[in-house]
Amino acid sequence: MTPTSTKKGAKLYRYYVSMDVIRNRETGEETAPMRLAAGMVEDAVVAEVRRILQTPEVVTQVIAALSKEQGAVTEADAIAALHEFSALWAQLFPAEQARIIQLLVRRVTVTAAGLEVDIRREGIAGVVREMVAPRGMEAAE
Repeated sequence: MTPTSTKKGAKLYRYYVSMDVIRNRETGEETAPMRLAAGMVEDAVVAEVRRILQTPEVVTQVIAALSKEQGAVTEADAIAALHEFSALWAQLFPAEQARIIQLLVRRVTVTAAGLEVDIRREGIAGVVREMVAPRGMEAAE
Protein backbone atom coordinates (compact mmCIF):
# COMPACT_ATOMS: atom_id res chain seq x y z
CA MET A 1 0.00 0.00 0.00
CA THR A 2 1.08 3.54 -0.70
CA PRO A 3 0.20 6.63 1.34
CA THR A 4 -1.84 9.26 -0.45
CA SER A 5 -4.25 12.06 0.33
CA THR A 6 -7.04 14.10 -1.15
CA LYS A 7 -8.59 17.39 -0.22
CA LYS A 8 -12.21 18.44 -0.06
CA GLY A 9 -12.53 22.10 0.76
CA ALA A 10 -10.25 22.78 3.70
CA LYS A 11 -10.32 19.14 4.90
CA LEU A 12 -7.40 16.81 4.11
CA TYR A 13 -8.14 13.08 3.92
CA ARG A 14 -5.15 10.74 4.29
CA TYR A 15 -5.37 7.09 3.33
CA TYR A 16 -3.40 4.16 1.95
CA VAL A 17 -4.12 2.73 -1.50
CA SER A 18 -3.33 -0.80 -2.63
CA MET A 19 -0.63 -1.15 -5.28
CA ASP A 20 -3.13 -3.33 -7.17
CA VAL A 21 -5.37 -0.28 -7.61
CA ILE A 22 -2.49 1.97 -8.62
CA ARG A 23 -1.21 -0.52 -11.21
CA ASN A 24 -4.71 -1.56 -12.40
CA ARG A 25 -4.10 -5.23 -11.54
CA GLU A 26 -6.91 -7.72 -11.30
CA THR A 27 -7.42 -9.17 -7.84
CA GLY A 28 -9.05 -12.34 -6.60
CA GLU A 29 -12.11 -12.45 -4.39
CA GLU A 30 -10.19 -12.94 -1.10
CA THR A 31 -8.17 -9.75 -1.33
CA ALA A 32 -7.18 -7.11 1.16
CA PRO A 33 -9.03 -3.79 1.23
CA MET A 34 -8.11 -1.46 -1.63
CA ARG A 35 -8.15 1.72 0.46
CA LEU A 36 -7.73 2.21 4.20
CA ALA A 37 -7.89 5.33 6.35
CA ALA A 38 -4.36 6.40 7.30
CA GLY A 39 -5.17 6.88 10.97
CA MET A 40 -6.51 3.36 11.31
CA VAL A 41 -3.44 1.77 9.68
CA GLU A 42 -0.98 3.94 11.62
CA ASP A 43 -2.69 3.23 14.95
CA ALA A 44 -2.59 -0.51 14.25
CA VAL A 45 1.12 -0.35 13.35
CA VAL A 46 1.99 1.58 16.53
CA ALA A 47 -0.04 -0.89 18.62
CA GLU A 48 1.86 -3.80 17.05
CA VAL A 49 5.22 -2.08 17.68
CA ARG A 50 4.23 -1.58 21.33
CA ARG A 51 3.29 -5.24 21.62
CA ILE A 52 6.52 -6.43 20.01
CA LEU A 53 8.69 -4.22 22.24
CA GLN A 54 7.17 -5.92 25.31
CA THR A 55 8.02 -9.47 24.22
CA PRO A 56 10.73 -11.25 26.23
CA GLU A 57 12.69 -12.21 23.10
CA VAL A 58 12.99 -8.56 22.00
CA VAL A 59 14.00 -7.45 25.50
CA THR A 60 16.71 -10.15 25.50
CA GLN A 61 17.96 -9.14 22.03
CA VAL A 62 18.12 -5.46 23.00
CA ILE A 63 20.04 -6.18 26.21
CA ALA A 64 22.50 -8.39 24.31
CA ALA A 65 23.04 -5.76 21.60
CA LEU A 66 23.50 -2.91 24.08
CA SER A 67 25.86 -4.89 26.32
CA LYS A 68 28.37 -5.16 23.44
CA GLU A 69 28.78 -1.37 23.23
CA GLN A 70 31.12 0.92 25.15
CA GLY A 71 29.30 2.97 27.79
CA ALA A 72 26.55 0.41 27.56
CA VAL A 73 23.06 1.05 28.79
CA THR A 74 22.30 -0.95 31.91
CA GLU A 75 19.90 -3.86 31.70
CA ALA A 76 17.49 -2.13 34.10
CA ASP A 77 17.48 1.07 32.00
CA ALA A 78 16.84 -0.89 28.80
CA ILE A 79 13.93 -2.80 30.34
CA ALA A 80 12.47 0.41 31.78
CA ALA A 81 12.77 2.18 28.42
CA LEU A 82 10.96 -0.64 26.62
CA HIS A 83 8.16 -0.66 29.20
CA GLU A 84 7.83 3.15 29.08
CA PHE A 85 7.53 3.27 25.28
CA SER A 86 3.83 4.17 25.36
CA ALA A 87 4.38 7.12 27.71
CA LEU A 88 7.29 8.38 25.62
CA TRP A 89 5.33 7.95 22.39
CA ALA A 90 2.58 10.25 23.65
CA GLN A 91 5.12 13.03 24.29
CA LEU A 92 6.80 12.94 20.87
CA PHE A 93 6.12 15.30 17.98
CA PRO A 94 4.65 13.62 14.85
CA ALA A 95 7.97 13.99 12.99
CA GLU A 96 9.79 12.16 15.79
CA GLN A 97 7.13 9.45 15.83
CA ALA A 98 7.53 8.99 12.07
CA ARG A 99 11.32 8.73 12.41
CA ILE A 100 11.02 6.04 15.10
CA ILE A 101 8.55 4.03 13.03
CA GLN A 102 10.91 4.24 10.04
CA LEU A 103 13.74 2.94 12.23
CA LEU A 104 11.65 0.08 13.62
CA VAL A 105 9.33 -1.00 10.79
CA ARG A 106 10.67 -2.60 7.62
CA ARG A 107 7.32 -3.28 5.94
CA VAL A 108 3.60 -3.35 6.63
CA THR A 109 1.52 -5.78 4.61
CA VAL A 110 -2.27 -5.61 4.55
CA THR A 111 -4.02 -8.91 3.92
CA ALA A 112 -7.59 -10.07 4.14
CA ALA A 113 -6.69 -11.49 7.57
CA GLY A 114 -5.22 -8.22 8.89
CA LEU A 115 -1.97 -6.29 9.13
CA GLU A 116 1.46 -7.93 9.15
CA VAL A 117 4.23 -5.72 10.56
CA ASP A 118 7.82 -6.70 9.74
CA ILE A 119 10.12 -5.19 12.39
CA ARG A 120 13.76 -4.19 11.89
CA ARG A 121 15.25 -5.95 14.90
CA GLU A 122 18.55 -4.13 14.42
CA GLY A 123 16.84 -0.75 14.88
CA ILE A 124 15.37 -1.49 18.31
CA ALA A 125 18.65 -1.16 20.24
CA GLY A 126 19.29 2.27 18.71
CA VAL A 127 15.83 3.50 19.66
CA VAL A 128 16.27 2.22 23.24
CA ARG A 129 19.67 3.94 23.43
CA GLU A 130 18.01 7.23 22.42
CA MET A 131 15.20 6.68 24.92
CA VAL A 132 17.67 6.14 27.77
CA ALA A 133 19.95 9.07 26.82
CA PRO A 134 17.58 11.80 28.11
CA ARG A 135 17.26 9.90 31.40
CA GLY A 136 21.06 9.90 31.74
CA MET A 137 21.20 13.66 31.10
CA GLU A 138 18.55 14.27 33.77
CA ALA A 139 20.58 12.28 36.30
CA ALA A 140 23.70 14.34 35.48
CA GLU A 141 21.88 17.61 36.17
